[in-house]
Amino acid sequence: MGKLGLLIPGMGAITSTVVVGTYAIRKKIAEPIGSFTHDTIEIDGKRKLVKDVAKLHSLDDIVFGGWDIEDISMYERALEAKVLEKELIESVKEEASSVRTMPAVFDKEYVKKLDGSFVKKGKNKFELAEQVMKDIEDFKKKNNIDECVMIWNGSTEVYMELTDNHKDLKSFEKAMKNNSPDISPSMIYAYAAIKMGIPYANGAPNLTVDMPAMVQLSEETNTPIIGKDWKTGQTLMKTIVAPGLRVRNLRVDGWFSTNILGNRDGYVLDDPGSFKTKEVSKLSVLGSILGYEPFHKVRINYYPPRGDNKEGWDNIDISGFLGYPMQIKIDFLCRDSILAAPLVLDTALLLARAKQKGYKGVQKWLSFFFKSPQTTKEDEMPIHSIFQQYEILVNKVKEMA
Repeated sequence: MGKLGLLIPGMGAITSTVVVGTYAIRKKIAEPIGSFTHDTIEIDGKRKLVKDVAKLHSLDDIVFGGWDIEDISMYERALEAKVLEKELIESVKEEASSVRTMPAVFDKEYVKKLDGSFVKKGKNKFELAEQVMKDIEDFKKKNNIDECVMIWNGSTEVYMELTDNHKDLKSFEKAMKNNSPDISPSMIYAYAAIKMGIPYANGAPNLTVDMPAMVQLSEETNTPIIGKDWKTGQTLMKTIVAPGLRVRNLRVDGWFSTNILGNRDGYVLDDPGSFKTKEVSKLSVLGSILGYEPFHKVRINYYPPRGDNKEGWDNIDISGFLGYPMQIKIDFLCRDSILAAPLVLDTALLLARAKQKGYKGVQKWLSFFFKSPQTTKEDEMPIHSIFQQYEILVNKVKEMA
């Protein structure tokens, strides 16, 4: 298969967990628990590993690269993030230290809680995209790589809606050259990757690839794309519990969700503009599963002592036979980066295979990994039930075989 370059804008807690975790798995001192591609499915009456069935790259093939607003190695970042135990990080110190960040495309207007010192300069956003493409070419030459995938792990940007600048590729490129505020940093990375034919996945709720301009570009360059927002903690629980309530015909009257977390993601989401982007993504789930919209409230609270160990509380008010009220309480004490890391690896491996198979445009079969899955039609309702998503994903893997 050769090497696979995994390029990641945003090399924070999730990315350092991916890097350290991958090297630890290679050394057989940890297991890829939580990874779909390293699980088994039934095919021809036997249980087989997904990665073998679909003929995916091995984790040994991956070469990491990426961008961040700080000049830092993934060894240093992992120690700073405090997601993983120090002993595990030290066991792959040499490997993780070799993965260093490149200067990022960054603009404080889109992530107001952060300041960037390790950033690119350019006369306009189109030139910044060209600088990213140059980084990619240099990365490929340095590591003797032909095949790459880009995964956005950067922070949640402020809430944005589609404008005429997103309606087609010509308008988008013109807006980049005019430094339009409609073009965010995540869009610049996406444009650079897709222009080069590199598959792109959006792990944040940003308006990045789910727009006509990016879909058009992905079709023209025969590039698979997908987004958005990793389905990890509280929303994961919703897509598991809500389908059960639906098939049992128990009416959901209200669903109140609140989170506490203290990592950089929580700090960024303390800004109302970034929280709005996340809120829209999280609120999109229940309606398509239940067939109606209950009262649904979501809150995220920045609480530094908790670090990356997020806690999600859910109160669900339901009605049963004759309209009698009942309640369900969920308290999910989860590790955000631990849940997200295998999704990054799975999506990267599957997108690389999709590119090899000649797939292009939006890959709806990858919806399993995302809170707000991208669709191919503007008015199309995405599938949110994790069980339906899983069935679609497994069938696609079998089709690949």
